[in-house]
Amino acid sequence: MPLGIERREGDDSLPRHDLQGNLDLVVLKTLAQRGRLHGYGIVLHIHSESDELLQVEEGSLYPALHRMEQSGWINSEWALTETGRRAKYYRLTAAGRKQLNEAEASFERLVKGVRAMLRYA
Repeated sequence: MPLGIERREGDDSLPRHDLQGNLDLVVLKTLAQRGRLHGYGIVLHIHSESDELLQVEEGSLYPALHRMEQSGWINSEWALTETGRRAKYYRLTAAGRKQLNEAEASFERLVKGVRAMLRYA
């Protein structure tokens, strides 16, 4: 499943396929860094912490959150936002922290391999 990066003409964001398959990684990392967040908060955090290179589409995020919750990597609860609106808040579980560690290690191996290949390009 693509990360759901939205690219607007004239912007510097990455093409949609550049981080394909890594939505779980960035969502789990966000929850590890920030603790409990609602979906829109996750979107904002990823966008700001990526120097505005990643724009996660809600149409990609919510199915991924549901899948991660079914996998036991995150749990959720309904609560009120700062503006009094009801929203679902997500939190990383112990299984999610383990999955995050594995995903980070896998991503680092991928980056190492790509860097090695680029030396010969």
